[in-house]
Amino acid sequence: MTLHPLLVHFPIGLIVTAAVIDVAALGAGPRSALRTTATGLYAAGAAALLAAYFTGRSDAALMRIPGPAHAVVDEHWTWALRTTVYLGFFALGRLGLDLAGLLTARARWLPVVAAGLVGVLLLFQTAERGGRLVYEHGVGVAAPRAR
Repeated sequence: MTLHPLLVHFPIGLIVTAAVIDVAALGAGPRSALRTTATGLYAAGAAALLAAYFTGRSDAALMRIPGPAHAVVDEHWTWALRTTVYLGFFALGRLGLDLAGLLTARARWLPVVAAGLVGVLLLFQTAERGGRLVYEHGVGVAAPRAR
């Protein structure tokens, strides 16, 4: 049984939700609970991203990958590693800044929100390649059974 398909949507949902809350929090006060909520969602999303990355690497060994899909698998792995490392460091840094109370000034907050949006763009690139593997190459999709 492969775990990657079961886990892969959690980091997407958590990180995109964190970014949306972050943008919404731009209009809120400097000590808004929305900021702390977004930080928690980014941390949970980064942890889920780690699980998705490692299960994806493990599950690839169990799947039949057609020849033309190998290049897309390599691209997906590369983008997944970039995304996991970036969002992992981002979540840790943000958590540290939030716990230290250093995210109250707008001058510090705007770059943090922008950095989160960069993470969403990386996540999109990774997900787009993963979607291509499934929908264009049929990786991980069972063939229909004959009746």
